[in-house]
Amino acid sequence: MANNFPILVDRINRDGKSLPGGILKVDGFINHQLDPQLLYAMSEEFMRRFDPNSYNKILTIEASGIAPAVVLGYLAHKNVVFAKKKKPSTMDNTLVTEVFSFTKNTTYQICCSAEFLTKDDKVLFIDDFLANGKAAAGVQDLIAQAGAELVGMGFLIEKSFQNGGQMLRDQGIHVESLATIASLDDCKITFA
Repeated sequence: MANNFPILVDRINRDGKSLPGGILKVDGFINHQLDPQLLYAMSEEFMRRFDPNSYNKILTIEASGIAPAVVLGYLAHKNVVFAKKKKPSTMDNTLVTEVFSFTKNTTYQICCSAEFLTKDDKVLFIDDFLANGKAAAGVQDLIAQAGAELVGMGFLIEKSFQNGGQMLRDQGIHVESLATIASLDDCKITFA
């Protein structure tokens, strides 16, 4: 059962656009131009849904997950680490995995320094979208390589008509999505 966050649902209804191919465009307030007040409200909701005492680190992937992760990190007083899509020449002792992007139809590597993701970490993953769950699976791999513990995964928007959310929940992962989209058929946004 969807537990939609009304503030985000209202904003998607007002400013989101459904494009052919199951694409939801939210670049006017989430993943290009950012609305800080909305990010703050969503982070407060994540504070309610995930006990800040249960995790000590927030992990995301560049670039669209960084803003919500940082605002949540500020509220929860936790460090935020983002997996990079290109390994910097200065990064040693790297955790690396591959992720397939359906949006870009390509496989790319994400990496994280083992210095910032360790066996002592209890990790909350935050990202903008959950669709097929490929990015989430890549993050699970990084966390496993580090010997860290995954506490939960929070997404701003979940496309429940794709299988990522079910796949993660079937693994027993605590998954929270602030807006769950049941369908984008005929370019119409339908919430679960």
